[in-house]
Amino acid sequence: MPAPNSSISGRSLTLCALGILLSASALAAGSRDTSQAQAQYQRDRAACNAGQSSEDRATCLKEAGAALQAARSGQLTSESPADYQRNALRRCDEQPPRDRQDCVARMQNPAQGSVDGGGLLRQAQTPVQ
Repeated sequence: MPAPNSSISGRSLTLCALGILLSASALAAGSRDTSQAQAQYQRDRAACNAGQSSEDRATCLKEAGAALQAARSGQLTSESPADYQRNALRRCDEQPPRDRQDCVARMQNPAQGSVDGGGLLRQAQTPVQ
């Protein structure tokens, strides 16, 4: 009878060790993410204090703090260019049917401008026959 108990005990010990290793690697990854978020926050704060933002200083600092908090809670993600393109084309689905083709043509053309400068401009030329 002692053999089955030691076998179960060995499995339990192996599972516990595996759990500890996985937890440690998750904590290390979380620590790295927190460190990166903190570094980004410091850069954002420096830009706010130097007046290098399109927002006033108080709003800029508030946004930098909110971004840090969101990063710490795992709410900030970085999408791939394909995801951004897919999202842009989904916006065309909300257009009236007669305007969708033109919307898709605009979304597939390069953008000019910047968010800081007031917005992105996309245009497409459609010859009228």
